[in-house]
Parts: sequence; structure tokens; C-alpha cells
Amino acid sequence: MRRRNKLALSAAFCILALLIADQIPALQQRNKVSYLRGPYNEGFFYRHNQAFRISAAIHVAHARQHDVLELTPLDRHPEVDRDTDAGYMEAVLNPPRTEPTMEFFGPYAARGYFDLYRAIDWTHMHHEQTYDILSEKSIAWDDKKTWTDRAVRYYLEKLDIPRSPAPLDVTMRRAGVMMKPYTTLFRNYYPQSNNFFYAAHWWHPVIYEAIMIGGNGPNQDEMVRQTDQTYFSQVLKERPQRMLLSREIMPRYSRLSPESANIFDNLHMLHGIAYDILAYEGWTPAQKKAELERVIRAMSYHPGDEQLARKFNLPYPDMDPRTYADWMKGTHGDMNRIMEEMMQEMMPMMMPHGMDAAMHEKMMAQFRMKLTPGIQAGEIPGSILDAMKAMMPEMKVMPESIEPGAAPVQMIDMMLRGWQQKHGDMPNVGLISMQREADSGR
Repeated sequence: MRRRNKLALSAAFCILALLIADQIPALQQRNKVSYLRGPYNEGFFYRHNQAFRISAAIHVAHARQHDVLELTPLDRHPEVDRDTDAGYMEAVLNPPRTEPTMEFFGPYAARGYFDLYRAIDWTHMHHEQTYDILSEKSIAWDDKKTWTDRAVRYYLEKLDIPRSPAPLDVTMRRAGVMMKPYTTLFRNYYPQSNNFFYAAHWWHPVIYEAIMIGGNGPNQDEMVRQTDQTYFSQVLKERPQRMLLSREIMPRYSRLSPESANIFDNLHMLHGIAYDILAYEGWTPAQKKAELERVIRAMSYHPGDEQLARKFNLPYPDMDPRTYADWMKGTHGDMNRIMEEMMQEMMPMMMPHGMDAAMHEKMMAQFRMKLTPGIQAGEIPGSILDAMKAMMPEMKVMPESIEPGAAPVQMIDMMLRGWQQKHGDMPNVGLISMQREADSGR
């Protein structure tokens, strides 16, 4: 009798488990991939431990932000933004000693958006590996590229959703997020937290530049120390007003490994898009999940992307990572240039009957306000889409532009053709010489 009861109870549990699984489509396989072994492993941790800990603190902030946005009503944004930013500053000033995964500090969002966390953690691993390679003294300077290329191949091949090695000019067009109802919500309504990440995305690339200029010897340690000092004394106090791209802020490393440089730009942009989606209150968690997974895959590696890896210019090839230059601080730069190009490319489809010059000027002025963190005087509330619809009620909006998980294919194709016409014949950026350590500082 007791045995029959146990069997009946076990059967009941199995049936219940199957019923629950059928009702929870968010259940996902959570297998991950480990890092690539090499003589450089943990080189950054041991040689530049303070910088390693700054990186860990930044990743704590990234993880926390997901749960903050998912659990906070948008109308509470002023005080939540202030308190969240204060917490991030505390983490940077008292950084952790180990590198956290996204799930550790953002457990709530991990329940439904695990592909987002896989994509982020995998690229953070690539950050660590490439820092390690440059930091490791036993790897000769002229062998750094060989080891870096090996790490890039591993990153692109061993997980199904690595960030693309194509430049952001292409992947942002491929993502097709401009007229989605969430775009710019995070930067407009959480400007302090947003600008903390803009400062973080200054720091991550300039550490590569510090090492590239410093070489393998003791000058590397001093360069990294001075760059960290600039971050604390200047950058966190007067934060950038845009996302700085690798080509602007680490030109030497971008020439050593354009693939890796683009991978980091694509990760940093994914952070911002994800925060916009999570801040948006018009969709259910399942709809947000569908949109996140669409964007993740649009900005992932596609076969052939490596052929585009060197399609960018270097606006500041001799930048000094120890100097927080004026051009780094404002809204004018390559990221916002890309966004403006995309807007201009979309307008013929959205306004097939055209618009007069005065309306076009007003529209672009409003658009630039949306690209600026915070809410500006005269700015229309909401996302870019909200502002454009308020200014131009007759604007044609494709259904796919506002539906979660749907790609506005015609608009994406139009923007990609626009990039090809403007930049397709751009010469590839030249690779940097690593024959002598002094060459890397050029």
C-alpha cells in the first residue's frame, strides 16, 4: 500500500511539473561556456588589480540596472535615478574583489531575460581575456595580436550569441530600434545612471589605450594608474553626454583588433537598448523578452561580418587616455552621427510626401534633444517615436516598428542601403605595427 502511495505521489508530481513547464515559456537552458585557457589568464587581475576592481564595480552597476528598471514605475524615475547612481558611485569607490556575473546582482531580470545575461557575461569574459593578453609580460609585444586574434575566434565560435565584429554603423541599422516605442527612455529619464555608464564606457576603452602606449614594461603600470586617476578626478565628476565609440577613444587598440573593438561597441549599445526596453511600460515581460531576443540576434555575429570589421575612420588617432579632452564630453560624436544618419535615411519612408525645410529643422532639433541625456527645455515627453508622432501626426509608422519582437524589414533595408551608399567604399582602417613597442604609441 505504501509503495502504491509513493508511486501515485511521484506520478502526480511529474504531471504537475509538466503542466507548470507548459505554462512557463520563459524556461531556458542555462548552459554556459568557460573562458579560453592561455598563459595570460588572470594577468590583468594580478598586474592591474585596482583597474580590475573598477571593471568589476562597473559590471555590478550594469547588473543592478536591469532589476531597477524592471521593478520601478517610470514615474518614480527622479528619486530612483538619484539613489541608484549614488549606489553605483559607492560600488566604484569601494569596488568588489571579484568579477560578478549579471545574475548575481540582477537576479529578478535573470528569470525572464537570460539570453541578455548570457550575451553580456560572454562579452565581459572577452574584455577580461583581452586585458589579460595585453597585461601579460611573458607574451612578447609582437605576439599580442596573434593571441588576441585567437581570443576573438574563440569568442565568436563558442557561443551562439556573440556580439558582432562589424561596426556599430551596420549593426545599429540591422537592429532597427529607432522607431520602437522605447528608444531613448533610459537616457532621458535616468540621466545620472545613464551618464554613469557613459563614463564607464569611457574607462573601459581607454585602459586598452593606456596599455598600448605603455608597452610591456613598467611604463604600462604607470599609464594605467594615471588613466584610472583621470577617471576618478575628472570623468566621474563631469560625465560624457554620449556613448563614446572605440574608434574615438581607443584608436590604437582598434587598429590592433578592429573585431574586438567593434564587439565592445556592440555590447555597450546593447546595454543602452536593453535599459530602454526594460524602462518601457507599454509591454508585458513576455513582449519585452521577444524584443530583447530580436535585438540580441540582430546585433550578434552574422557570417561575413568580419569583412566589415575595418570599415571605420579614426577621428582622434593620437588621443591620450590620461587626458579628458573637451571633445569627449559633449553630445557631438560618432554615435550620435550614426543615429542622425539613420533618421535621415528613414524619413522618406515615414514621410512619403516630404516635409518643408522649417519642419525638417524642427524635427531634427527635437531629435537631438532626445539624444541628449535628461529632459531639455522644449523637449516632447516620451521616446523618439512619441516626439516624432507629436510633431508629425501624418507620419507613416510601419506596424513592425512598434510591435515587440518584430523587425521593420523595409526600414532596415533602406538604412543598410543608406550606409552602403555613404560608406560602403570607405577604405579599411590600417592595422597597427607591433614590431616595436614604441610603434604602438603612434
